[in-house]
Amino acid sequence: MTGEMAGFVAAQRTDHGVPHAVSLRALDAAPSTFYKHLNRPLTARQVHRRATDAEVKKAFDRSGGTYGSPRVRAQLRRDGVPVSMARQGLCARPEKKKGLTGQNPAHTAPEDLLRRDFSAKAVDQKWCGDFKEVKTSEGPVFLATVLDLCSRRMVGFATSDDYPTAELAKAAINTAVATRGGKTKDVIFHSDKGSQCTSGAFAAACRRLGIARSSGRTGNALDKAPAESFFSTLQHELIDRRFWATKAQARQEISLWVHSWYNQRRLHSATGMVPPVEYELTRATDPHNQPLHD
Repeated sequence: MTGEMAGFVAAQRTDHGVPHAVSLRALDAAPSTFYKHLNRPLTARQVHRRATDAEVKKAFDRSGGTYGSPRVRAQLRRDGVPVSMARQGLCARPEKKKGLTGQNPAHTAPEDLLRRDFSAKAVDQKWCGDFKEVKTSEGPVFLATVLDLCSRRMVGFATSDDYPTAELAKAAINTAVATRGGKTKDVIFHSDKGSQCTSGAFAAACRRLGIARSSGRTGNALDKAPAESFFSTLQHELIDRRFWATKAQARQEISLWVHSWYNQRRLHSATGMVPPVEYELTRATDPHNQPLHD
């Protein structure tokens, strides 16, 4: 009998309630060899593997079970622990998405100033936003967002109980402007050609704030990929893991998730596996840093 077989027999008893004697008869193995392997001290490699597995599980659990292997490895590298997580069967959830914008032929849409160039050398050069529906037992809550494309920080968002309108888009932009202390001159805000962001009311608000509007094609995810990526993350890291009885609960948990987790602690591939707020602080002290995302 090998050590792996002994571990299997022990696991059958622990995980499934199968007596050792039953498993040993099925394997045609002698009880003496099983207990010999079971009581043998762990090797240095086994001790190291168990300690590493514990660190992997801890990092996975700290993310609320949302991190896949790239972010677990990145988190543990930050903690000084080299890792692998596939052998434990740990994985995050798949993503879901739903579009809410539709083009109004009576509106004049701005041109596409980004052309899928979502890189930015500094914060407050390029912002990107979209809308999301969040279901609760009381009905849907609608979310409008403003994402900084340099740090991928969610600098502004707003919610509404009504279908997304220009007013909701304006509320999200105003929140972003407040977050940045009113310093929004020459910022480009990119969205699709949905009626909310091509309306005269939203255009007037952006002119007043000194924000240039940009729009990709309606319903084309690649033209607003960072916004789609954020909603994918929100969906499988928070929404798919919650049941909200009230709209107030949904709004509160989304706000907490954005401010306390997504902006402050979540590792982002677009910033070299650094949380957005930390990335902004690093760039502020070292302005020669180059953007890491496309």
